[in-house]
Amino acid sequence: MAKGSQLSQLKSALSQAGITGTPHGTKRKRSNSVQGNDKAKRESKLAEINQKLNPFDTKVTKLKHDVGGRKLKGVTGNPAQSKMAGLEQRKKTLLKEYQEKDRAGGIVDRRFGENDPSMSLEDRMLERFTRERQRASKGVAFNLEDEDELTHYGQSLSKMDDFDDVGMVLDEEDDEAQGQINREIVQKTHFGGFDDDEEDEESEEPPRKKSKAEVMAEVMAKSKEHKLMRQMDREKEDAVRHELDDEFASLRDLIFAPVASTSTVKDDVPINETAALDPLKDLVVQNADYDQHVRELAFDKRAKPKDRTKTEEELAREEKEALEKAERKRQKRMQGLDDSDSEDEGKLRKGKRRRGEADEMDDDFVDADEEEGWAGIGTGLGETSASGALAGSSDEGDEDEEGDSDEGDDGEESDDVDETGVISEQEELTTAPTKKSKKTKPAPTKELPFTFSCPSTHEEFLEVIAGIDDSDVPTVLERIRKLHHTSLAPDNKFKLQALTGVLIDHILYLCSLPVPQVNDVSALLPHLLALTKAYPVQSAEFFLKKLTLMHKNLNRGLAKGALNHEAKTWPRLPELTLLRITGITWSTSDLNHAVVSPARVLMGAYLGLARIRSHSDIASGLFVTSLFLQYEKLSKRLIPEAVNFLVNTVLHLAPTDYQDATSLPGSFPSPDFKSEACRTLTVDSKSAAPEKVDLLEVLAQTEPSSTTKAGLLSIALDLLGRYADLYKALEGFIELFEPIADILKHISKQKKLHATLQTKLSSVQDTLKRLLKFSRQARKPLALQAHKPIPIPTYIPKFESTSSSYLRHQDPDHERNEAAKLRNQELRKDAKFLASVQQEKQKEKDKQYLQSMRKVYGSIEGERAEEKGMEREKVREKRRAGRK
Repeated sequence: MAKGSQLSQLKSALSQAGITGTPHGTKRKRSNSVQGNDKAKRESKLAEINQKLNPFDTKVTKLKHDVGGRKLKGVTGNPAQSKMAGLEQRKKTLLKEYQEKDRAGGIVDRRFGENDPSMSLEDRMLERFTRERQRASKGVAFNLEDEDELTHYGQSLSKMDDFDDVGMVLDEEDDEAQGQINREIVQKTHFGGFDDDEEDEESEEPPRKKSKAEVMAEVMAKSKEHKLMRQMDREKEDAVRHELDDEFASLRDLIFAPVASTSTVKDDVPINETAALDPLKDLVVQNADYDQHVRELAFDKRAKPKDRTKTEEELAREEKEALEKAERKRQKRMQGLDDSDSEDEGKLRKGKRRRGEADEMDDDFVDADEEEGWAGIGTGLGETSASGALAGSSDEGDEDEEGDSDEGDDGEESDDVDETGVISEQEELTTAPTKKSKKTKPAPTKELPFTFSCPSTHEEFLEVIAGIDDSDVPTVLERIRKLHHTSLAPDNKFKLQALTGVLIDHILYLCSLPVPQVNDVSALLPHLLALTKAYPVQSAEFFLKKLTLMHKNLNRGLAKGALNHEAKTWPRLPELTLLRITGITWSTSDLNHAVVSPARVLMGAYLGLARIRSHSDIASGLFVTSLFLQYEKLSKRLIPEAVNFLVNTVLHLAPTDYQDATSLPGSFPSPDFKSEACRTLTVDSKSAAPEKVDLLEVLAQTEPSSTTKAGLLSIALDLLGRYADLYKALEGFIELFEPIADILKHISKQKKLHATLQTKLSSVQDTLKRLLKFSRQARKPLALQAHKPIPIPTYIPKFESTSSSYLRHQDPDHERNEAAKLRNQELRKDAKFLASVQQEKQKEKDKQYLQSMRKVYGSIEGERAEEKGMEREKVREKRRAGRK
């Protein structure tokens, strides 16, 4: 190819190929010329020239080792053509999917061969006809038309539309007998037999399908027919109703006939004649009854609107006012004054009845007005019994001797010596009332007051409830809480907080009396729980103060001597009551609690440090272990002091052959085993049956009976079984309860207990045996942690065959690697194609937007030009008129 520009190269190539220009002479050889009329050769020459002019369209892969005569694929390629082919393929497939991506609805042409350009119109019509015939013949598998024709009485069944149109032989005879003409004769002779041949021809062809217009016309005709039928039915019903209304006048005389007793007509006159004489009489009577009913409804009591829901402050204020009002009425009744409100004083009341006097026998008289005005807490007390008065007088006499009681011993001097060398005394949990208040205690009143002052100390509270029956103290507390509600005054909050400590002191005071009033404590607990819930921090401070005092008393008792009978090392009834209330009031399952944790430590100190000296110590310890069982019901924490105390209790009460503590199985500390004080505690008779133990009686007894000892032993065995069931999930259950099982087995062999105790002992043994068996089955020997095998480390260096990071990260499977490359390449091409399509789409949108904006700007500019032209014209006119 000649040198120069591409244009010169193209001209020379065309001339050399003989496509352009004329040959120089006629005698030129024919082999060097190209036939101009040969179209195929011309096209091939042009393609060859085009390929030579653009060498970048052909890509040639250079071979390292070329072997002659070997044909290889992919040595030469045409990237431009392959690129164009890929674009065309993507336009046919990917572009259509992209355009139809967000399209909803539309009509899809599912006609056979419609989108197939290789099929001609005749082929499409023939194929559609074939498919239609195949679809129509799907349900003809059991068609009887291809078989012999079925007949009935010589007539074809296929031509019958209904069996009623078939003329039977019997029917024809009946018709002839009745004088009627046969239907076939009518059809053939009465102007119906002219088109028989045409009908026969048409019957052979399939019925013609109705057009849409014919179907709609038929539907409209049926609708009009039904509408006409409904209208005719409605007219018939209206006619019947009008007829009934016209005839109802004759029935009205019979319905509204006058009664013989109230009628003014003579008895011999018939009813019809009375109606004829006075036809409106019954109507007047009915109108009178109607007027009477209307008046009754007018004077009927109307429903009153209900009050709105009141807030807590409003309810508290109303309850306080009701209590104050009831107290004023009570004071007036007590003084014999008129029980009338200040607003109604000086006014006469109609129908005023006599009020009850103070000296009447009806002491629990309550006024009706008082009942209506107050329905909250209740009315005053009734008549107090003589036994209550005697009990009150006996309490006064016994209170002077309170210092000599079991609880009064806390005030005696102890041998506890403090840091300064001064001997300190044990303190009481609650303050005892002064002698002055004891002597001036009045008799119980007949009526309970409604208002009380809120006490800040226990002495003030005792003064408030002086003369009030113990069963009414909860009512007094409830009225105090309502009168001093937090929302009524700012200081009521602090008063109720102080009332919490007063209530705790009073509960301890009731338990420290010579005759403890334990039943009254249960009635005070709801108020203590409510106050603790309202003020938890202040209530916790009161509880901690009492627990701290109990711990100090324990230390002083231990300093005096654990075996000294005068030392108060075991908790008595007030302390036990406080510990029981602590478990009820506060949550005992917390890991750390401000009140329960110190109480748990104190109970453990009682069981672990105190020494057993008498049966009352055993009863107190059993009560503490039962409290521990209630405390740890949910958390199931191990309390070794409780288990140790129960084992020692069983050893002290049950007869055994163990000589000393060293011969006992296990490692339980038993410092008091076979001591002089504990030898008298053993159940000494086989005939002693266990009885239900009363804690108050056991604490008050000096010499216990055999039945009491048997009852304590029964309780200890029962608690052992309960603790075993509580701790059955512990890892060390076997080590903890296996010595206990040996001790119980040794006791059961002695057979020195009552049959009831022997049965309970056997039951506890069976329980422990079963739980120990399950615990041994669940226990597995220690094993190494199950983990994935760790390979032995090797120190051989890792050699790499290549240092190229590209080859290191390639897939070793060559075919899979090549397929992944091709796949990624095609995906990139698809993404590039879609990006170009989106770009073209956005360009088209921008172009349309610019065109619309140009139109808008053009219209605005035209309007603005017209507006300016009008303004200039106005200025010119003003100048012409001589105006500035």
